[in-house]
Amino acid sequence: MSTTPHTTGQTFAQKALARAAGRERVAVGEVVDARPDRVLSHDNTAAIARRFRTLGVKRVWDPERLAITLDHAAPPPTVRHAQNHAEIRAFVAEQGVRYFFEVGRGICHQVLSEEALVLPGQLVLGADSHTVHFGWLGAFGAGVGRSEVAAIWALGALWLRVPEAIRFVLRGQLRPGVTTKDVALHIIGMFGADGGLYRSVEFDGDGVAGLPLEERMVLANMMAEFGAKNAYVPPDQAVFDWLAPRLSRRTGQPVEVCRHRVEAGALYPDPDAHYEATHEIELEEVEPMVACPHTVDNVVPLSQVAGTRVHLAFVGTCTNGRLSDIAEVARVVRGKRVAPGTRLLVVPASSEVLQEALARGYIADLVEAGAIIGTPGCGPCMGNHMGVLAAGEVCISTANRNFRGRMGNPHAEIYLASPAVVAASAVAGHIAGPDEL
Repeated sequence: MSTTPHTTGQTFAQKALARAAGRERVAVGEVVDARPDRVLSHDNTAAIARRFRTLGVKRVWDPERLAITLDHAAPPPTVRHAQNHAEIRAFVAEQGVRYFFEVGRGICHQVLSEEALVLPGQLVLGADSHTVHFGWLGAFGAGVGRSEVAAIWALGALWLRVPEAIRFVLRGQLRPGVTTKDVALHIIGMFGADGGLYRSVEFDGDGVAGLPLEERMVLANMMAEFGAKNAYVPPDQAVFDWLAPRLSRRTGQPVEVCRHRVEAGALYPDPDAHYEATHEIELEEVEPMVACPHTVDNVVPLSQVAGTRVHLAFVGTCTNGRLSDIAEVARVVRGKRVAPGTRLLVVPASSEVLQEALARGYIADLVEAGAIIGTPGCGPCMGNHMGVLAAGEVCISTANRNFRGRMGNPHAEIYLASPAVVAASAVAGHIAGPDEL
């Protein structure tokens, strides 16, 4: 049953799900059968494949729509993980999956963006909660369960409830040293980790256009920690210019043809669309924020936790492992050394990011400062390997989650912050901002 008031305007979520369902319009609260443009999975593909086979279907509905990466345990830290990867490679070969990305290519959300495998206005469903990430380019991205992905592989569609929408209007500009990681933590701290539960979180306002693309990625990605079903940042010329040559490289079509395709697919909410709530945020008023153990909404200003001892500083993940993040970390640590008793681990989000960071000298700056560079991928975020914590240790991380045990040890503590704060903390040996150095 519809819960939308009698207005003619449609939110982005309504328009995107209407398109995916082959409808002119849909109502909030309505359940629709949606056909995704892309279906994402990663190291969990082997488990999904086992469920898929129990359905009695031998071939996936459309192997061209699948995208599979090996990123969560890359390279595999155990024999069990290696066997899992081997099963995935066999499934990919059996089904003729074209868009398969091996160990070292990078994190699924980063790689699919770089490969222009998701475009504005499209629906991408993924067996990963951070599929909301694709809202940065104006797509409807949502995480679903493994059983749901197996069903999509078999049938090509999945029912989805059209979500209510919350609108955040961003005004002005961020102050120097403040990032959209701080904005996201500010929102989650203010409204709680379930403040956007099963909502379409849609951003708007003059402050959005001034955000660099990689900052928009962070904003959409972090909405998974707000409970959002999907996130949305309106795509503009900067997004089209970023995607068009990448789509051209993948398809072999002229850049201008690809640009027209990208722009033509973009969707925007109607001016009279109904929102459950609208909140205005003055970007100039946001300050550096830190999420404290053991919940993402346990957010305080940096000044309240400054001085807390740090054993590991981690820069990476699908939230903050991009080139601009690594550039900022390199800027902060250049000419300095990581503090004795503290480790700085940097994991690029993709091989493309790693190559560019190498070319620009960022990696050399980091290594000279005493940092450790990891294989492009998720790294220690989920506690598999490459930086798990010992009991009693404290980590400050650019990741998106700080649940107890998230990085492999329930007796460790994780703080979340922006790349500049994490880098400064590595040099200081305690939680600190760059201004302290």
